[in-house]
Amino acid sequence: MSKTVYYLKDYQAPAYHIRQTDLRFEIGEPDTIVKARLLVLPQQAGAPLVLNGSAQLLSLKLDGEAVADYRLADETLTLDHVPSESFVLEIETRVQPYDNKSLMGLYGSNGNLYTQCEPEGFRKITFYPDRPDVMSKFTTTIVADKKRYPVLLSNGNKIDGGDLEDGRHWVKWLDPFAKPSYLFALVAGDLACTRDTFTTQSGKNVAIEFYTSEADQAKVPFAVESLKNAMRWDETRFGLEYDLDIYMVVAVGDFNMGAMENKGLNIFNTKYVLADSRTATDADFEGIESVIGHEYFHNYTGNRVTCRDWFQLSLKEGLTVFRDQEFSGDRASRAVRRIENVSLLRQLQFAEDAGPMAHPVRPASYEEMNNFYTMTVYEKGAEVVRLYHTLLGEDGFQKGMQLYFKRHDGQAVTCDDFRAAMADANDANLDQMALWYSQAGTPVLDITGRLNAQARTFTLNIRQTVPATPDMAEKQPMMIPVKVGLLNRQGEAMAFRPSENAEAQTEAVLLLTEAEQEFVLHGVGEHVVPSLLRGFSAPVYLNYPYSDEDLHLLLAHDSDPFARWEAGQTLYRRAVQANLAAIGAGEPLPEHHGLIEAFKQMLKQEIDPAFKAMLLRAPATAELWEGAENINPLHYHQAREALLDNIAKACLENLVYIRTWALDQETESGIEAPYEYHPQLAGIRSLLAAVRLLTIRAERHAMMTLAAYSGEQHAEHEKTVCARLQDYITRYEQLTPNMTHEMSILNTVNHLDEDGRNHLLSRFAERYADDALVMDKYFILVGSSHRPDTLKQVQTALHHPKFSLENPNKARSLLGSFARNVPHFHAENGSGYEFIAEKVMQIDAFNPQVAARLVQAFNICHKLEPQRRKLMTMQLERIAGMDKLSKDVAEIVGKILS
Repeated sequence: MSKTVYYLKDYQAPAYHIRQTDLRFEIGEPDTIVKARLLVLPQQAGAPLVLNGSAQLLSLKLDGEAVADYRLADETLTLDHVPSESFVLEIETRVQPYDNKSLMGLYGSNGNLYTQCEPEGFRKITFYPDRPDVMSKFTTTIVADKKRYPVLLSNGNKIDGGDLEDGRHWVKWLDPFAKPSYLFALVAGDLACTRDTFTTQSGKNVAIEFYTSEADQAKVPFAVESLKNAMRWDETRFGLEYDLDIYMVVAVGDFNMGAMENKGLNIFNTKYVLADSRTATDADFEGIESVIGHEYFHNYTGNRVTCRDWFQLSLKEGLTVFRDQEFSGDRASRAVRRIENVSLLRQLQFAEDAGPMAHPVRPASYEEMNNFYTMTVYEKGAEVVRLYHTLLGEDGFQKGMQLYFKRHDGQAVTCDDFRAAMADANDANLDQMALWYSQAGTPVLDITGRLNAQARTFTLNIRQTVPATPDMAEKQPMMIPVKVGLLNRQGEAMAFRPSENAEAQTEAVLLLTEAEQEFVLHGVGEHVVPSLLRGFSAPVYLNYPYSDEDLHLLLAHDSDPFARWEAGQTLYRRAVQANLAAIGAGEPLPEHHGLIEAFKQMLKQEIDPAFKAMLLRAPATAELWEGAENINPLHYHQAREALLDNIAKACLENLVYIRTWALDQETESGIEAPYEYHPQLAGIRSLLAAVRLLTIRAERHAMMTLAAYSGEQHAEHEKTVCARLQDYITRYEQLTPNMTHEMSILNTVNHLDEDGRNHLLSRFAERYADDALVMDKYFILVGSSHRPDTLKQVQTALHHPKFSLENPNKARSLLGSFARNVPHFHAENGSGYEFIAEKVMQIDAFNPQVAARLVQAFNICHKLEPQRRKLMTMQLERIAGMDKLSKDVAEIVGKILS
């Protein structure tokens, strides 16, 4: 397959702008006719007019006259001879939405029509300069059968409409703000509307409308409240007020993404709109609030100011992720939210930075733009925005944001424009920050500390390296803020002066700008343990020669939640490495007495339950592969499982106490509806879930010990197993309807081999057979189980009446969870690789975006031990050899194989 590579360095301004875009959709069966009227403004005299498009062209007129002199090839329409002054181009196309299984452009789902145009879906609708730096004002007229499509929606404000004699009706929408084509949206169908209003800080009443199926209407109120909270927060924190008369959200079950910020008409995956405590977990509620906020915040950071080209995608996505993280932090436990964000970053983005798809926050090139909606662009991009906030403080950051909006409202701009606004507003030199946008890879900080008691100084030597990545071998030093504190041997915060003449303080930000620097902290006359990278002040790896005793002290006493959590994570990682060495040498596993004692002490402390739950969670297996080569994934899995078994067995008494305490706290909280979502209760329930998982490990260990014997003792084992499973079945059947508790119990038993686990999952699927989002949870349970028969159960689930490979949520739930299932995806015989490869090839035929996401499970290939590498490579070569392989999948597979 020939490939086209697009390079940032080749960017050229558009030769033509579109001042006005008037669209008319005549919806029929099976065809929809699209009529586009474009007022075109030439910018480069004599340049050909090139429009992107893949719809069926029916007619083309220029200033009212039919055009015959054009070229149509490679999804572009080219007119070599057009007027040098403004002109009107009229384009008529035909599309068939219900045959469009890619879910890009205009597509049908359950009898309704929806659009998804970011990044390049608009070209599936009509011919247009489909690029983000061509911004136009849009009107949209929709004509359809009134009985079948009573709801007709598009961007902006509704300005006209009426009935036609043939049973059809029409609605006209006007978006008063210029926007690129990727922000266009249309919805037509039979949908129920949930209405509310929001009064802005200036007193304007904004209509709020959420559109769902009638059956789902009762699950909308939380999303509506989340939107109102986001609108209020954006006014308070950033001074940004909503600018249209109406804000609409439409929920659809068939959607490639989480949601889309189309101006005034957001289209959402149902997963991020619908929730009640019977069908959604606390994590689901928190996810809805975050995503609702994210898409609303895009109204300014993405819509009013958009990106010049797709290389600048993080300009809107990284900035808006930072804003939604801040919103979530202000709404609930900021410390826990920060740790959750860091954990996700390190598990997924750090791996991306270390793999074949490594790319900078602003990529230098791409083959298929869909492949660059990545953790690097979003999550690392948000961390880069957070660097500005750390360097400039809240006041300085807000000054930069205000200047950014003042300079660029209504424009398509670059990451450099954002950096310039931050620098100019604060009279700061931030030139070195540009490297965060142009260099891939995760920087590594090697730090050592040296006490000079006589001079009362503690010196930190920091050396930074940025590893080579496929796109760039040699890297320049980055600008890295390192937030530090000091603890004495009693765990008390120590005051110090970050420079000789500075005021004494207990925390400081050290600015690293060179490959190696020394920072002298004054006023330190006794032994200290440094608390480094507090709040995860930069997205880097950190190496410091902490002793285990140092880490125990930080875990027990550090006032910075991230540094405290990180001390625990480091202890986990060291223990897993020790287990891994023992497994490799065929030796008995170490007992880890120090780690266990540290966790026993932590369990006894009175700290925020949500934070305690985070402390109990070991790093994910994939995170343990950081920096490793020749990986045997099953050895890592076994080492981690053995450690958790050991901790659970040793801490069982503490765990049982906390389990009882947590159950009592929930029912005695004094909160009016204890089984509904509430941040305080969510923290208690997250702790209860973490404790349940460890408790079942300890109980299973006891069962397995009994199983080693025979005769009466073996019978006693069987009796114990049945009693324990019956206990869980009884608890499950007696649950007050609350999905968080229900999923907690199911996750607790999901890896058990006994038939009682199958019984519980079957009951769960029967109970919620008619709820698509809960069935997604069922498929996740099936795909993520460590049971020996998991692959067989996954293959059976493909034929479940509620499963559809064409639905992205279903595919992600079952296949995505299996691809993250270490013992089964990485099975020694290669069966996991073969299975996922087959599904990638099958899905690629109709939805390349979903297939491309799934094939990224193979990114680890070059780091695997030889036999697994060979098996995985065989499957990648099978995929690469497919006829009609999409650009999306071909790009990723090609990079992995090379």
